[in-house]
Formats: sequence, structure tokens, C-alpha cells
Amino acid sequence: MSNTTKVLAIAATVAAAVAAQATTATAQAKEKCYGVSLAGENDCAAGPGTTCAGTSTVDYQGNAWTLVDNGTCAEIDLPAMADGTARAGSLEPLERDLPA
Repeated sequence: MSNTTKVLAIAATVAAAVAAQATTATAQAKEKCYGVSLAGENDCAAGPGTTCAGTSTVDYQGNAWTLVDNGTCAEIDLPAMADGTARAGSLEPLERDLPA
């Protein structure tokens, strides 16, 4: 094997390792945010009345979560509730907007 081939092989291995670490870091930079997804657009295991992804039945269902970038959950712009009360995402399940 020539030196050029060895250098290219090592460079490719290093590049693959860096890309894998970047992908892992990106995947870890997410958190569950409850109460921000539209009906049927939640990620998995939303709580009573749901079984997995896409099973929430109410917009902004308090026990349904969606993965969002770390640190952004409470800052997501959501419409106010029907009575005018502000709505915000949470890192914990909420008791609001649950299916009847």
C-alpha cells in the first residue's frame, strides 16, 4: 500500500469518526417538550389515551411530547387557550389540553 493510500485511508477514518461524533452530539441535543405538538404529530408514548408517535388527539395535549432542541421548550410560541390563558411547553407532562 502506498503512503498516499495510507494517508487517505487514515483521513477517511478520522472524518468518519468526527461525523459520527457530530451526529451523536446533535442527537443528544434534544429534549422532550410536553404540550407543544398538534394532534397526531407527537413523538412516542404520550401518556393515557395515547400509545406512541402520532396518537395524540388534541392540539397541544399536555401529556404528549415532541423532541425539540435543548433549552427551547419553554420558548416555543404557542397560541393562548380558549379562555385567554397563556400556553407554554414543559419538560414535564402537563394537566392541560387533555382528551375528554
